[in-house]
Amino acid sequence: MQKIFHLIRSLYEGLVSLAGLARSPLLLFIRLYWGWQFAQTGWGKLHNLDHVAEFFTSLNIPYPGPTAHFVALVEFLGGIFLILGLGSRLTALLLFVNMTVAYWTADHEAFTSFLSAPDKFTAADPFTYWFAALLILVLGSGLFSLDALIARWFNPAK
Repeated sequence: MQKIFHLIRSLYEGLVSLAGLARSPLLLFIRLYWGWQFAQTGWGKLHNLDHVAEFFTSLNIPYPGPTAHFVALVEFLGGIFLILGLGSRLTALLLFVNMTVAYWTADHEAFTSFLSAPDKFTAADPFTYWFAALLILVLGSGLFSLDALIARWFNPAK
């Protein structure tokens, strides 16, 4: 019986090790895909600031003009930083907060239905952006990033 448990444990540890190899490529994919999406969204906002400010006004967001500029820059530059994997956790935190505010103001009912109606929560427009930022915030940028390169440069023993 002990041999069976040892075999199961060894197989499980092998699976965990194999799945761990996918972490950095997955984080790279998330950063590249969602970084591009954020950058495009921010770029679009930068070129339509009047419309964005009008929309923010309709949502009763304070200081809609300056807020439109700020949000557009956060999304555009944040997307570029995600693509590069530079300052990824700080960038992801800013984008996560940005998307949380977007969720709260533009789709409040979906945001507050997290537990009561999860389908509504995940179907809302901000969800995928919000979730991508959360993943990078929690898991970091992975090995294929400027963050990792800089970390190795400052600490070559690792």
